[in-house]
Amino acid sequence: MTSALDAEPRPSSASTMDPAPRRSLTSFLLRGSTQVGLFLILVVLWAVFANLSPGFLSKFNLNSLLRSVAVDIVVGFAQMVVLATGGMNLSVGAIGVCAVMFSGYLMQVLGLPIPVAIAGTLALGALLGWLNGFAIVKTGVNSFVVTLASASLFSGGMLILTKAVPLNGLPPEFGAFGKSAVGPAIGSLPAIPSLAVVALLIGLGLYLLFKHSTLGRQILAVGANARAAEMSGIPVDRTIVFVHALSGVLAAAAALMLTARLAAAMPAVAGDDWLLPSFLAPVIGGTALSGGIVSVVGTVLGALLVSTIRSGLLVLEIGNFWLPLFLGAFLLAAILIERGRAAYVAREQARRA
Repeated sequence: MTSALDAEPRPSSASTMDPAPRRSLTSFLLRGSTQVGLFLILVVLWAVFANLSPGFLSKFNLNSLLRSVAVDIVVGFAQMVVLATGGMNLSVGAIGVCAVMFSGYLMQVLGLPIPVAIAGTLALGALLGWLNGFAIVKTGVNSFVVTLASASLFSGGMLILTKAVPLNGLPPEFGAFGKSAVGPAIGSLPAIPSLAVVALLIGLGLYLLFKHSTLGRQILAVGANARAAEMSGIPVDRTIVFVHALSGVLAAAAALMLTARLAAAMPAVAGDDWLLPSFLAPVIGGTALSGGIVSVVGTVLGALLVSTIRSGLLVLEIGNFWLPLFLGAFLLAAILIERGRAAYVAREQARRA
């Protein structure tokens, strides 16, 4: 789903005479090519990795890939909701690692029931995200600077409080959920991991938010043109604070999923490792860095690309240090393609005006 509040160009008298099939094809090429192109890249990568190593399509590897991509999807969502307003959140990983250790503290040290620990962890994510948004709107400082500083603040505070000691005594039920699956395995295909179901449900919620709610349209309006949105009566500052709080909740949700997958709370599992994938998944999937356009489906495909590259390199026994190089190359290519496409759309609109 690609959702935007950018007004469609009013058709000129010449354009209204264009045949309907041509308009549909143009709309498809301009708005749908990102997800289609990303899907084709995924097909090629899967074919290449499967050809080089048959173990890539084994039931064990596919199950591991699906559980990994579930976390990457939610990490991408945490960045996507802020990108929708034209901002960014460099503290997604820092909030995630704080949530990992806080959830472990609530369950292992305080012995709280799992539902209470989950609610407390999500509340912590919302609080840390809210602090980011509050600092941005009150100081007027760019979100890049504020979240860069808060990332160091959150990570440093977590290390001081926890001494970076992992918590391995979590309730067995919590770890069992991270390994559970829904539905039967079919042939060489594994059953759907429960974590993947959680990620898709979160994606469905975000789709409904941006596609069918007034709040979602207000978020996109702020990203498209904050001044125009404010003149239209949209509470811009409140919207920015909300998306940062929502980003914190999503980062905490990804942290809970990762903790369940590992059945342990470890301070080294998130942090800076989330930064590049958090941008790569939404941006390469069609979400605009300048704001106003988001793509839930594209973010899912972008996260699948990240996990596919990571899994493929692992199966081919290529050093993990190659991963940042591949991800950086894909992110740079996505930005350049998006800029080229935006320039093409601007030229087409100017020609029709």
